[in-house]
Parts: sequence; structure tokens; C-alpha cells
Amino acid sequence: MRVVLIGNSGAGKTTLAKKLQDEHLLSHLDLDTLAWQDTMPPQRKPLSESKKQIDAFLGSTNNWVIEGCYADLVEMVLPVTTELVFLNPGVEQCIANCRARPWEPHKYESKEAQDANLEMLLDWVRQYYTREDEFSYVKHRALFDGFCGEKREIGG
Repeated sequence: MRVVLIGNSGAGKTTLAKKLQDEHLLSHLDLDTLAWQDTMPPQRKPLSESKKQIDAFLGSTNNWVIEGCYADLVEMVLPVTTELVFLNPGVEQCIANCRARPWEPHKYESKEAQDANLEMLLDWVRQYYTREDEFSYVKHRALFDGFCGEKREIGG
């Protein structure tokens, strides 16, 4: 089983990934952990660096779930993906989920640091259907529509 989850921030990708990980004993990769440089302000890593880390993950396991909103990174793993899941619950649900999100220690040094970025995150979530970047509905829809393997959309 090799599953990729895409969708807006707050769509439920991490929650579903953890459920699949536990139920099917899958290795789990959150693309947030390899997409960014450790700089302020945050900047994306070169795609070649992220690809090396993705390739290392893929080489270490045969059964996995990968989740993220990065269409450019997801595109790298689609050739070996057995199922693509597009979580598309709508902006209001994503906002509610972001507000209720527990502290993510792999992303933030403290809950306070995470909360300090909440308003910026919510503004970004609200733009999902109007942006055209690698994190947008337009890019996710194109990946989903173009994928020829097993796929399902949740919400939408």
C-alpha cells in the first residue's frame, strides 16, 4: 500500500495519515518535514534536496502514506503511488481544523510559536481556491484529475 494524501492546510491529511499508518502499519512521511529550509523567514528547499529526502524515504520502505499540500513534491511520488486521496472539505472546515490543531512539535518549537502563526495560516487557507501556486486547489485538482490509478476525493 502506497497512499498519497493531498489537500488544503487543515483538510485532515495528517489525521488520516496517522489513522492509515496505525491501521495498516505504514511508514508516514509529512512533506512539511522536508520542504523547508531552517531560515527566517522560511524558504522552500531546492526541489533537488527535497527529492533526495523523498527518495531516501521511498528506499527505506515499501508500504507508506505520504501527505502534504506540495503539488511539486507529490508529483515526484505519483509514479509509485497505489492510491491518491484528495481531501477537499471546504475552507470553513479547514479553518476550524486549523484552529483546533494540537501542537506540532516537528514543525514548531512551542505551542505558542505555532499559535503566533495561526492568523497567517488562516489567511493562506482562505486563498486555497483562488491561488494558483503549488499549494492551491488548481494544482491539487490537476494532480487528482490526471492520476490514472486508484483515487478518491473526500468532500468537495
